[in-house]
Amino acid sequence: MNQIGVLGELLIGRWLQLQNYELLSQNWHCRWGEIDLIAQNKATKEIAFIEVKTRSTHNWDENGLLAINAVKQQKIIHTATLYLSQNPHLAELPCRFDVGLVGYQLCAPGISSPSIFENINQLQINQSVTIDNYRLTIKNYLQAAFD
Repeated sequence: MNQIGVLGELLIGRWLQLQNYELLSQNWHCRWGEIDLIAQNKATKEIAFIEVKTRSTHNWDENGLLAINAVKQQKIIHTATLYLSQNPHLAELPCRFDVGLVGYQLCAPGISSPSIFENINQLQINQSVTIDNYRLTIKNYLQAAFD
């Protein structure tokens, strides 16, 4: 995976933590595919399987949303089923499939920025954060984006 994709996943992961979620796994993969993030709501215990798309400005696919077609959704659902079978203590909990859309821009040379996401204590949709010379923005977070 490229660096910017990893940064997008880390940003969504940190946002989820600030929304009272525990991250259970990042880049969980099996023979069927990969799930970018798996998180659990601490209050409701609901499990979220999250696909993260990170795109530059002026992209062609609506910030990555169009890349999550029916075939991609089926791969994620199949992969999530295997994850739950390997984690039976989670199998009876409610689950959903979310999509996190992250935009980025390269910052001007010489701009220093923190590289530790844990130092981010507030994060809102459409708020920019500069990490490793990239300006990252959560463009949208779609809960229960597909079944």
